[in-house]
Amino acid sequence: MNIQGEVAAGFEAVRDAFVRNFEVLGDRGAAVAVYRDGRKVVDLWAGPRDVDGAAGGPWEAGTAQVVRSATKGVAAVVPLLLHQRGLLDLDAPVAAYWPEFKAGGKERALVRDLLAHRAGVPALDVPLTPAEAADGLSGARAVAEQRAFWDPGSDHGYHAQTYSWLLSELVLRVTGASLGQWLAQEVTGPRGLEFWIGLPQAEAESGRVGRVGPVDPPETAGGLRTRPKRNVAQAYADPESLTRRAFAAITPLPDENAPEYRAAELPASAGIGTARGLAGVYAALLGDTEDGTRLFTPDTLRLAGTELSAGPDRVLVVNTRFGPGYMLHSPASPLLSPASFGHPGRGGSLAFADVEAGIGFGYVTNAHAKSVTADPRAQALVRAVKASL
Repeated sequence: MNIQGEVAAGFEAVRDAFVRNFEVLGDRGAAVAVYRDGRKVVDLWAGPRDVDGAAGGPWEAGTAQVVRSATKGVAAVVPLLLHQRGLLDLDAPVAAYWPEFKAGGKERALVRDLLAHRAGVPALDVPLTPAEAADGLSGARAVAEQRAFWDPGSDHGYHAQTYSWLLSELVLRVTGASLGQWLAQEVTGPRGLEFWIGLPQAEAESGRVGRVGPVDPPETAGGLRTRPKRNVAQAYADPESLTRRAFAAITPLPDENAPEYRAAELPASAGIGTARGLAGVYAALLGDTEDGTRLFTPDTLRLAGTELSAGPDRVLVVNTRFGPGYMLHSPASPLLSPASFGHPGRGGSLAFADVEAGIGFGYVTNAHAKSVTADPRAQALVRAVKASL
């Protein structure tokens, strides 16, 4: 495997783990980037740009991919910055900004409930088509009209797809701009960070975005193969379970390589970026970087890592921990340490910040495995970062 890029002295273990991901764990095309205290110490990429290798050429320094739910962590920057600027009250009812949302028993749902997967609407009684999911209107209308599956604030369950329309509409009501527009104007654009929620036409035409697709782990992975517990597997297999319904809020599943999906502003699942861009966003939350000044004040940084939900997840059927928009370190979703906050993407991608270590981490892959919150390739890289500190 021809590994491109560089690592700073002391972080060679990350390169070794990255190589092993290809040799043992079946990665096809991937990249990993790490910032420490605002300085880039790892920036590696390898493999083909497209998962199928079909004439797409090699992965290059600017290759970007769909990162699925790792998008959620970047999207969470927007409401927290709005809160930091005094424009969004996390303890206010969602309906104070979005009156239509109070229908279906959701009048007591708070903004912090929405961010921490406690809003009670992880699924839809009538799923949206891919076109409806992306049109900017149907999703918000559907979640506003949807009856709550539990009393909002009383429990939590991963809002795998509905999070897109919940967060997008809240930001639109507060700012008058779409979440993707606000992110580009206030966060990623000024810092030159390669991450988009809603891929611009110019980037779509650049050819930098690779094709993603499902893969099975190789036999050489042995015991590292992802095998969910029986009750988890049963929940995903049962079409009537809340688990299946949450992930099927868009039916049929959209084509993640389609131009219209890449252009859609779906902050739960359709963000597109480089590993460098993902890591750079999290690095900018922690402090000044080579790409610009810090984004979060110390108070907002503490808020990002504050536990708002913990315990059995009604959708993922494992114990999860969430802060306001972020997954927190737990056995189900290991990050670097208890001082970490971030978000995995189903199938492999992962990004997070670690406050104590000063780390901003980003991993993207075009090979989507069956993992949900703890992919073996991403975890191998996290362990290598930890060994390098």
